Amino acid sequence: MEKRKLSFWEIWNMSFGFLGIQFGFALQNANTSRIFETLGAEIDKIPILWIAAPVSGLIIQPVIGYFSDRTWTRLGRRRPYFLIGAILSSLALFVMPNSPTLWIAAGTLWIMDASINVSMEPFRAFVGDNLPDEQRALGFVMQSFFIGTGAVVGSILPYLFTNVFDVSNVAPKGIIPDAVKWSFYIGGIVFLLSVLWTVFKSTEYTPEELHAFEANSKKDSEDLANSETESGVSTKKQLLLGLLFAGIGALISFLIFENNLAKELYILFVGLIFIGVLFVIASQLRTKKVQNGFTIIMTDLLNMPKTMQKLAWVQFFSWFALFSMWIYTTQAVTQHIFGTTDTTSKIYNDAADWVSVLFTVYNGIAAAVAFLLPVIAKKVGVRATHLLALCAGGVGLISVYFIGDKQMLILPMLGVGIAWASILSMPYAMLSGALPAAKMGYYMGVFNFFVVIPQIVAATILGFVIKQFFHNEPIYALIIGGVSMIFAGLLTLRVNSKTKIEIHE
Repeated sequence: MEKRKLSFWEIWNMSFGFLGIQFGFALQNANTSRIFETLGAEIDKIPILWIAAPVSGLIIQPVIGYFSDRTWTRLGRRRPYFLIGAILSSLALFVMPNSPTLWIAAGTLWIMDASINVSMEPFRAFVGDNLPDEQRALGFVMQSFFIGTGAVVGSILPYLFTNVFDVSNVAPKGIIPDAVKWSFYIGGIVFLLSVLWTVFKSTEYTPEELHAFEANSKKDSEDLANSETESGVSTKKQLLLGLLFAGIGALISFLIFENNLAKELYILFVGLIFIGVLFVIASQLRTKKVQNGFTIIMTDLLNMPKTMQKLAWVQFFSWFALFSMWIYTTQAVTQHIFGTTDTTSKIYNDAADWVSVLFTVYNGIAAAVAFLLPVIAKKVGVRATHLLALCAGGVGLISVYFIGDKQMLILPMLGVGIAWASILSMPYAMLSGALPAAKMGYYMGVFNFFVVIPQIVAATILGFVIKQFFHNEPIYALIIGGVSMIFAGLLTLRVNSKTKIEIHE
């Protein structure tokens, strides 16, 4: 028994929810730093306020992936998570621009990003569940198209409200402008409606059908047989790694304390202690023959397929670069190009609106080139395609430093858009064929560790680095991001991908 090939419109319907997810995500990315700064955040403190987003993903995505692998309801396997996340995200989008204080805004970001993760993580596994191997690249590219399209509209909304509908983009000190508020309200509505479209316009295979697909090939049969086991890593190795992580985290935390370094640095290394302790606990439970969701999750982190391990490094440096851009583009443009830090001034808010336009451009480019990437990949290979795309994005970020005119800032966004389209599709296409079918949701969630861990690293160290070494000039964060993205492209060459690209249905 084999999965049938889906029509273009069936793949369209199952991916449509990403339109709303990215609509909300784009509003978050383009406006959160602006909201934080408006509510009184200092430049070097903004990254740490973003810490909610990656920490939410780190905790939620593997857990949601693990449970969605084991869920079956009247709405199916993945769709209940789409729906719950959409409802919570929409509510958070209404609350965020009405935050009266900085800490309420930071807390709302935590809730909003956690809810977006609940919706977003199962969408990746949804492609693996429903599409045969040769159509998965198309499925991820379709998701990339909707991500780009949703982000285009979400990013440009504040600019449109101000320049087309004459809604004010300035407000008294500590108040979020009406143009931003209305953008978030529209985002909340679009998020919910688009996810509802996928929930009710798509179907899922039953558990019995999925078992039959897995049993159809020798590889999948072996994966299924081992789907609830924890083979591949000994309890001794797990214990030693746990002790090593905890020891390194404790030592560096002590050095931070002794040298009175930025307190934000504690987050990264206390987190390392926490992960180490979890590995130790899991190893001891396994020694006592205890097997549950916790031990499986903590042990399978060490059982990642080799392709996934190599792609993890590509993702790490790619997303470190993206997070550098999302955190600091508003401040880089307002200071480096427009020469202002006054959040109540018209020039600052015009500059912040222009950042929304720039984000619209790169997301628009991502949507436009999404279906071109498989054509290129069929000719030169998936690895080379991803390498070229990431280098284009890295050069784009670095070039912002050398630009003095706001109109010319559109050019770097072309390269960033190409990179963004590839980041959203090519790694997942390379990965999906290397994963055990019975653990597709879990490993897609774990893979997103290497989306959120670099964001935690960026949120932890960027403020410290920019303050200590670059005199609080945020433009240097974009240069660091550009170098990181080019390095990620070079690491792609280490990945042994056998992904086949099918273009014509």
